[in-house]
Amino acid sequence: MRLAADEESPFEAFGLPGKPGSDEFWAAARTPAWAPADDGGRTALFLWRGSPASVVFESWSEPVPLRRWRDTDCWYAEVPVPARLRVTYQLRTGDAAFADPCNPVGTGADRSVAATPDLPAQPHWPAFGADAVLPLPGTRLRWNSERLGGRRTVRVHPAGGGGPVVLLLDGDDWLYLHPAMTAFDSAVAGGQMPPVTLVFLPARDREAEFGCRPELWEAVRDELLPLVAESGVPAEPDRLVVAGQSLGGLSALYAALEFPDLVSRVACQSASFWWTPDAAALADPLGGPAGGALAVRLRERPDLSGLRVAFDVGEHETRMLPHCEPVEALTEAAGATVRVSRSPSGHDRVGWRHALLRDVAWALG
Repeated sequence: MRLAADEESPFEAFGLPGKPGSDEFWAAARTPAWAPADDGGRTALFLWRGSPASVVFESWSEPVPLRRWRDTDCWYAEVPVPARLRVTYQLRTGDAAFADPCNPVGTGADRSVAATPDLPAQPHWPAFGADAVLPLPGTRLRWNSERLGGRRTVRVHPAGGGGPVVLLLDGDDWLYLHPAMTAFDSAVAGGQMPPVTLVFLPARDREAEFGCRPELWEAVRDELLPLVAESGVPAEPDRLVVAGQSLGGLSALYAALEFPDLVSRVACQSASFWWTPDAAALADPLGGPAGGALAVRLRERPDLSGLRVAFDVGEHETRMLPHCEPVEALTEAAGATVRVSRSPSGHDRVGWRHALLRDVAWALG
């Protein structure tokens, strides 16, 4: 259907045919749709049907309200984005949040994923819709920790038959929002990494457990890894890779510094290297000294010659970069074998997925 001149649609530049609000239009709508921008970036089009709403991005920009197209049921927003961006978002109307019904790529029940067209795909990560139920490992361990207190369920999966243990901090996110089990299986089957045994460790209190405290790593060493060894799942607990993001990345590098006999291989993304013991109480937690407490520890020049550590942080995490860069340099100066990369994302788990697989494989050597 061609529109009359006075009915020209702003959506034609995005390749969406038909009269906005018509059945033809909604049947063809796939979002985000993309158009080039004059500054070399992109303009992303988001659509919503029937009521006022906003697009809410994860750790990238402020919410963007949608506006109504004339007197139709079509609400839309044109959002300028950089040329390289992978981001999680949702549509909110009132107090309710929804995955984008025009986007087949979801993460969890109420979130969707957008990636600018020139970005390479994230191999091994399947495009699950928002209604999908992700497959889960068959082995569940009930861990009643004396050191940490309380009980938690730890899932274990032998990818490719099992091998070195990969401890995934914030394990529930990698179980229920992002299909890490499926992705690792695919990477092992494709020869991108050797067989590994995944241990999905959920956090009960992230700030308490992932701050620079020894209790978590004493409990991993003395309680969790023996439990994994006794589970009957093929595993090599003496060859351990710790993978963590944000506060989990901070904790992973802390463990390598303070428990070198336990942790000698680390993959961390967007680690919270701004952390100091009092940072959380500050009005601006990221406003403290560059590199936080771990930079202070690294300036003591511990012997890290036995450590392999991969660092990754988002290109758009402008306030994180000044904390990550000195820690990366100091870790290498202390003798560690270091890999540094940047992902086209903000502080967002969808931006960490490719680095997780790549850097775990690299950490295993």
